[in-house]
Amino acid sequence: MVEYSINKGIGRPAEFRGLIAQYLFIFVGGLLAVFVVTVVIYMIGVPQMICVGFGGVSGSVLVWVTFHLNGKYGQYGLMKVQATKNHPQYISNRRRIQRLFTHIIRKEEKE
Repeated sequence: MVEYSINKGIGRPAEFRGLIAQYLFIFVGGLLAVFVVTVVIYMIGVPQMICVGFGGVSGSVLVWVTFHLNGKYGQYGLMKVQATKNHPQYISNRRRIQRLFTHIIRKEEKE
């Protein structure tokens, strides 16, 4: 039986066959989801060859997408992309312009 090293040391991220950190969890979770969906559509009564084809194609697409994201974004890149999507595109100030200036004038009067 072949042994694969899963972790290369203390303080380093989990790595398996080039997949690093969160991509490894996306890969495993995706394959599990593909398996469950394939079993469910087989139990519904879809012909076996269609189920095998669906499982093979969707599993292959999942593997390709996961390795593509891993190569494109790297270890922390996917989290950075998600963080930038959570930032607002612009900041709006809903105060009236007159109120902004009266606040500045009151500060000057106190001094």
